[in-house]
Amino acid sequence: MESRSFPIPDGLEGVRVDAGLAKLLGFSRSFAAEIVEAGGVTVDGREAGKSDRLQAGGWLEVSWQPKAEVQIVPIAVPDLTIVHDDDDIVVIDKPVGVAAHPAVSWEGPTVLGALSAAGFRISTSGAAERAGIVHRLDAGTSGLMVVAKSERAYTALKRAFHDRTVEKIYHAVVQGHPDPLVGTIDAPIGRHPRSDWKFAVVAGGKPSVTHYETIEAFPSASLLEIHLETGRTHQIRVHMAAQRHPCVGDSMYGADPTLSARLGLERQWLHAVQLAFEHPGTGEWVTFTTGYPADLQHALDVLRAS
Repeated sequence: MESRSFPIPDGLEGVRVDAGLAKLLGFSRSFAAEIVEAGGVTVDGREAGKSDRLQAGGWLEVSWQPKAEVQIVPIAVPDLTIVHDDDDIVVIDKPVGVAAHPAVSWEGPTVLGALSAAGFRISTSGAAERAGIVHRLDAGTSGLMVVAKSERAYTALKRAFHDRTVEKIYHAVVQGHPDPLVGTIDAPIGRHPRSDWKFAVVAGGKPSVTHYETIEAFPSASLLEIHLETGRTHQIRVHMAAQRHPCVGDSMYGADPTLSARLGLERQWLHAVQLAFEHPGTGEWVTFTTGYPADLQHALDVLRAS
């Protein structure tokens, strides 16, 4: 068990306890919330709730059990496809149900574990459990990811994603018909005020911009092409749900379970179909594309037949 105690600085006046704890001690927001929920935080001697607000000058005491070190476990993922491989990068088509990298809260297969099992050597840059990872897809989202194999690739690609020079194109099937059929959603995204695992459009969130275009319309849904200008966690899912057009199959963000069942979907209809960037080794602009996996294609076929 570890513990810390200190006065609450002026800069955290009015900040939620879990958010303030994350900033003060460098924890992830979810781990900070776990500590609070376990009764590990007191302010002026009184146990605090994670949504309580901090008051400058108060005395904060924190006790927690350090988490076990997360390690990359080599686990083969037969459905993970290698789209491109060279000395600097490996581009994969990630199947659903696979996380980008290990995490304490994730017990399933990972991209890094699958690449390790297949004999790939990845860049050692970044945190040990996220080495080579320059961007992520949700476990429930399939499609293209690039992983850095060399140190120069890691540095160049991290910069490219930060500077928004990477072209990321997704296809999504959403409920209903967006109005207008082509548009841009510019709305800040942050942690959901009532759920630690969700995100939402909130005042004070991080700037988030999503461009969309309707490709095909069905009686109850629409197939969209989406270009991400920013890359926030759950960005497409949050922005479309905020427009009352959640991704079909996305139960976390309000999708109709009846429609999901009719289409045989057990996850959101969302697929990263294209990824383009300046190659970190050659300097050439490279573009990679992929088709739909079987479950998404089946759902699309059912919609087209209706």
